[in-house]
Amino acid sequence: MGVRGADVLVIGAGAVGRSLAFALAAADPAARVVLAGDLAGSGGASGAAGAMLGALGEVTDQGLRTGHGRLRTELAIEAAGCWPLWREQVRSRAGSAAPPHDGYGTGTFMVLNTVSSAMDDTAFSAVARTAAEYGLGCEATAPAEIPGYRPLDNDRALRAWYLPAEGFIDARAWLATLEAALAALPNAIRTPAGTLTAAPGGGYLLDTPTGAFRAPRAVVAAGAWTTPLLEALDPDLPVVPVLAAAGTAVTVAGPEPWPRVVRTPNRAYACGLHAVPQADGTLYLGASAQAALTPTARPTAGALRFLLDAALSQLDHGLAGAGIVRTHHGNRPLSLDGHPVIGPTVREGLWVASGTHRDGLHASPLIASVLADALLAPAPMTGTLSGPLAAFAPCRELIADHTLKEAAAEAATHHAALAAEARMRPPLTGAWPQALTDAYAARMENAYAAMPDGYVPPPDLAPLAYEDTGPALAELAAAHLARHARAHR
Repeated sequence: MGVRGADVLVIGAGAVGRSLAFALAAADPAARVVLAGDLAGSGGASGAAGAMLGALGEVTDQGLRTGHGRLRTELAIEAAGCWPLWREQVRSRAGSAAPPHDGYGTGTFMVLNTVSSAMDDTAFSAVARTAAEYGLGCEATAPAEIPGYRPLDNDRALRAWYLPAEGFIDARAWLATLEAALAALPNAIRTPAGTLTAAPGGGYLLDTPTGAFRAPRAVVAAGAWTTPLLEALDPDLPVVPVLAAAGTAVTVAGPEPWPRVVRTPNRAYACGLHAVPQADGTLYLGASAQAALTPTARPTAGALRFLLDAALSQLDHGLAGAGIVRTHHGNRPLSLDGHPVIGPTVREGLWVASGTHRDGLHASPLIASVLADALLAPAPMTGTLSGPLAAFAPCRELIADHTLKEAAAEAATHHAALAAEARMRPPLTGAWPQALTDAYAARMENAYAAMPDGYVPPPDLAPLAYEDTGPALAELAAAHLARHARAHR
C-alpha cells in the first residue's frame, strides 16, 4: 500500500487529540485529518481522568499571585464556557453511536476540613475571591447538607462552598462519544499509534500498522509521551520537555448515586481529594499525584492506600463496604516549567498540544477550537496563538514566576501539607513542629540550589528535585536550556 496524502496529522488520541481531530474535520469537510493513537490501555491521562470541568476548582492563592497562574485561571474559565455547545455538537455528530449517558452535570461542593495545612484555607478563600471577580457562583453551605457526604467526625468539614456552575462528565463515556463522532466524519481517518518522521522534501510522514500518511502539518498531542516522540523526530528541537505526573483513582459502586461533585481545594502537590458521579451511577474517587521523569505503567500500593484512606475518612466512611469496580492509572503531561506547551514550533508545519497537566480534558474544547482555526487559516501562522494560550508557546523560554528561594518555600509548604494529610504528628516536646518546618525548608532550598541556572522547578516537580531523581531532573533541564540557547542564537 502506498503513502496516502492528508492535510493534518494529529498524533495522540487522548481528549485533546480527539477533540482537535474532530474540530478540524468538522470545520472543513475537505480537510483530510488523520488521528493516530491507541483507544485504551495506554496509560494516558484522559482515560483515567476524574473530568471535573471546573473553572474555580483549581484556583489557589499561590496561582493568583503569579501572572501565568492568572492566565491559567482565565483559560479554565473560558474553557468552561465552551462546554455546553461543544458537548452538543459532538453528541449530535455521534448520534445513536454515542453512549446514551455521559455523566454530564453541574454543581460542585468544596469542603474545608483540617486534614491538611493552612494551604487549604488560603485556596478556599482564593476560590471565593475569584468567583466574585469573574461573576461566578460561590455560595456558603452547611457541610451537613451536602448529599452523600459522611466523613468521620474527626475529619469533618466546618465550612463548604457550593459552586453551581462547575461542571463534570464521565471521562470514559466522553472519550467514547468523541470516538463515535470521529467515526461519523468521512474525512477523519483513525489509525493506531505509529512513527512520525520528517518527510523528504518537507512535511511529515506517519507510518502506522494500517498504512502510511503524509501531510504538510503535524500536531503532537501525545500527552506524557510527547517529548520522546519529538526527540525522535528532531533531537535539536527546543520544545519545553514534558514529563509525567502519575495519578491513581478508583471507581466504586456505592449504595446510591451521588448527584454532585464533592472535593477539597487543591492541596499537597495535587488537585485535592474528590468524588465525581459517573454515567452508570458509580462514583469516581481521586486522585493521587506523583511526578515522574517518564510515564509509569501501574498504580503503587502506597498510592492506593493513601487514596482510599483519605476518601473513606474525609468523604464517606460508608463507602468502606462499596465494591471496587475499577482502578484507574494515568500519566498527566506535566511540562518542565509546569505550564502548557501549545502552539506552533520553530519547525515549519510542526505543532504541539501537550503539557496540560490536570487541565487537558477540561480545556480540550478551547484548545481544539483555537488550534483548528489557526491550522485551517488560509495563510500559515507565523506568530503566537490568541488569548491565554499565547503565553504557552512550545519553544518559549522556561517560565519562572518565582525566585529559587520563593519556589523552595512554596514547595516546603506543599510538603508540610502532605505530611499533615498523612496524619504525621510531631512530638509536642521541645521545638519539634518548628524543627520539622525548618527541615522541610532547608531540604527544598538545597534541592532547588542544585538545579542549573535558569531553571526553577514548579512545586509539582519539587519531589523530583529533592528525591534521588534530582540529578536526572537537573540534567534534563540543563540539556533543554542548552538546546534552547543554540536554537535562538
